[in-house]
This record gives sequence, structure tokens and C-alpha cells, in this order.
Amino acid sequence: MFKWKKLGRIFNPVDLQERSWMHEYAQAPSVVIFDKHVRVFFASRPVPDEKGQYISRLGYVDLNRANLFDIINVCQEPILPLGELGTFDEFGTYPVSVIKNENEIRAYYAGWTRCESVPFNAAIGLAISTNHGESFTKLGPGPILSYTPDEPFVLGSPKIRKFNNTWYLWYSAGRKWLANDGQPQPVYKIRMAHSSDGINWTRMGKNLIEDFLEENECQASADVFFYKEKYHMFFSYRYNLNYRDKGRGYQIGYAVSDDLLTWKRDDSKAGITESGNGWDSDSVSYPYVFELDNAIYMLHQGNEMGRFGFGLAKLESYN
Repeated sequence: MFKWKKLGRIFNPVDLQERSWMHEYAQAPSVVIFDKHVRVFFASRPVPDEKGQYISRLGYVDLNRANLFDIINVCQEPILPLGELGTFDEFGTYPVSVIKNENEIRAYYAGWTRCESVPFNAAIGLAISTNHGESFTKLGPGPILSYTPDEPFVLGSPKIRKFNNTWYLWYSAGRKWLANDGQPQPVYKIRMAHSSDGINWTRMGKNLIEDFLEENECQASADVFFYKEKYHMFFSYRYNLNYRDKGRGYQIGYAVSDDLLTWKRDDSKAGITESGNGWDSDSVSYPYVFELDNAIYMLHQGNEMGRFGFGLAKLESYN
């Protein structure tokens, strides 16, 4: 079982006044570590348009490596442009997962497009930075992981890792839409693909995590790290309908594996849940685990899907 100590909220975009594109939300934090600072990438939103529609943009904050609560820099502009007319990421880039690869940083992200019969669709794109993550260039105008007969819609929540010279991409894949009285909601499950180059992918083709809440449980943001001779997955899960109600929103689940193929779920071992009050009192989600200077940390969102920023927890024990 893991035992995490919550250290508090690090960043709240609502505190910023001068960046209209980062009006609120700091979603799906993901880390690249440098010599003197830790760069946390995330997705933000400006105010919605006159129809209440949001877009999502990618940015970052730099944290002092010696004190992760010391914000030393916030990016001035989005690090990646939205897609052109009709492309898969025309209306948003969220979530994002970043990884160092030799002299570049790769960002795997979900691109969002708007639909008519359902609210949205999503596929996964790749962008590359050669200037330490200051800005990114897309591999191309289309996604690297898109719809198939078996995965027909809503491919999102990418999390990238590399183990033993093989690239692994965990993502959510839509399984069906529920009509829900004219407000359709997708059902999506965690899946995995692997690659020799991080660009061309072979999909495993099955759901990895068994349902716990209900058949239509939604699962997302599966972050995997290797520790104590096992692979550990922290992920988000929630009820499908009325998920904005207290007790039905995203929580952090846990599963363990010896081989990355077969996973045993036991959410009681996650060791982290919502707080009694404050910015993460209703929900914790979209975890990202990283090691820094002989300690293991977890970044996570709080209430309303990260609307008021992200926080930090430190691993106290594992047994």
C-alpha cells in the first residue's frame, strides 16, 4: 500500500491576471526535470465563448528544484498552436504528457474537435520541442493515434513512458455514448499501445482495468512507474452520469503489474483521496508520479477537473 502526504496546492491559474488564455484550469500536470528547476506542463482555458464553449491551450510553470512551492517562471504564451480549420485539434489541446528524448522534449496530447450529435471527439497528436519546452512543433496536422473499428471515438488522456527501450502509451478509448436526455456522455476505458520509435504504434486492443463502480465507469489518465520491482499504475475513475455531483467525480485508483500486460486493480492501495475541505475536497484526479532527489512525488488536480490548479503529494511509505 502507498501512503502519500499531501503538501498542498502549488499553482492556481485564477491568481494570474495578465494571461487571458490561462484564465483558469491547470489540468493534467506532467513534468520534465532540469538541473535547477522542474517544468510542469498542463492545459488551461480562457473564458468560454458566447455559447459557453471552451477551448484548451498548453502551457507550463517552472518550479525551483530546491523548493517546489517556489514558482520561478510562468510561460507568457501557449506553447502549441491550435489546429487549422477542420483538423483534429482545432478546438483544444488537452490533456498532455511530456517526456525527454535525447535533445528534444516530446508532448503527446489529445486534440479536440466539436461535433453535432455528441459534444466532441478526440484523437492523440505529437509535438516536439528542441528549445527545452519553450515551444513545440507538431509532427503534422493529423494525429498519431486515431479512430479504428475497435476504438471508434474519443481517444484521449495520453500518458507516455519508456521502459527497456520500448515506448508505452496509455490512453483512454471511447466504447459507447449514453444518450442521457439529450446530453450525451461517453464511456471510455484505459488501453495501451507500444512502439519502437514513439511515433508508430501497436495497440494492445483490450481494456486494461476492470470496472469497479459500474459497467459504464469512466477511466482516464493512467500514469505508470516502475518501483520495487513492479509496475504501478495510478489512474482516474468516476461514475458516468451526474459526475459533477459530490461523491461521483474523479478519484485516483491503483493497479499493479509484473509485465505491463496484466493488471490487478486495488484502489484501496492508492493511498490518496480528497481532502476534508478546500481546493481538492470533492475530487482528486489526473495523477503524475515522478522521482526527484531521492524522493517520490505525485502531482494531481483538485475540484472541477483542475479548475483551480494542481497540488503536490510526497510518498511517505510503501509496503
